[in-house]
Amino acid sequence: MIYTSARCKRRRPRATHSLSRYNVAVHTPKTVSRLAIAPVKGMALLHPTEIRLERFGVAANRRFHVVDADGRRYGQLRDGTLARIVPAYDAEGERLTLRFPDGDVVDGDVVLGEPVVTDFYGRPVPGRVVDGPWSAAVSRFVGRPLRLVRTDEPAAGVDRDLGPVTMLSDASLEELARRAGRDSVDGRRFRMLISISGCEPHEEDAWLGRRVAVGDAVVLLREQVARCAITTQSPETGLRDFDSLREIKRYRGTRGGDGKNIDFGVFGEVEQPGRVRVGDAVAPD
Repeated sequence: MIYTSARCKRRRPRATHSLSRYNVAVHTPKTVSRLAIAPVKGMALLHPTEIRLERFGVAANRRFHVVDADGRRYGQLRDGTLARIVPAYDAEGERLTLRFPDGDVVDGDVVLGEPVVTDFYGRPVPGRVVDGPWSAAVSRFVGRPLRLVRTDEPAAGVDRDLGPVTMLSDASLEELARRAGRDSVDGRRFRMLISISGCEPHEEDAWLGRRVAVGDAVVLLREQVARCAITTQSPETGLRDFDSLREIKRYRGTRGGDGKNIDFGVFGEVEQPGRVRVGDAVAPD
């Protein structure tokens, strides 16, 4: 058994930003505008039109991750160019495909090998190295020895302490773009599961502690999402191209004035599993 370690900034203390500067449009219809999952943590996002939310999250979301030769988790904070690899995963058939920027495709049935335990922000996550061509292909692309790992439990690569569901309104992205003097901000850089239309900027912050019906599912929102340097990277190239943290901090400040936690979007846990589709209603209680 191999025990690996990796750490990232923790999201504490719990607090919320004031919404006094915004007009919360409680009567505006709100809908799911986009869904996003990452079968391999750190690689390109996929945008299905429908997902099944279970209590643990989405079965195909973050089922795989990459570790280095020392067993430490190897993600976008260490190498943003992982986002250029496009994965596809058939969870029922246990088949994985990786498409590389040069056109190479690695595809096949998932065969599990050596057991490992990877440290996710201080939480040990058991899994197994995936035998076959994937590790070698990712290693060639990155230029260092890496291994692909599948977690034993589905969606184990999300932050379970805060909930497997993340939400962000389109209006919050538009407000960030306006404040930063940009035409737009690509929402993929925030890697949120559910994007929502019909809100006022940061209206989702006002839903903390409330239940939100999303399609057939119900989510209890628990906390804001403290952002890290991944959000400064282009979703296309993985290279840093926008100082999102500075811009968010400049107009929103930090959580409770702690000078560290820069919040954008919200976390939640699934209280009622169900199907969620693009265009479904989003209704806080």
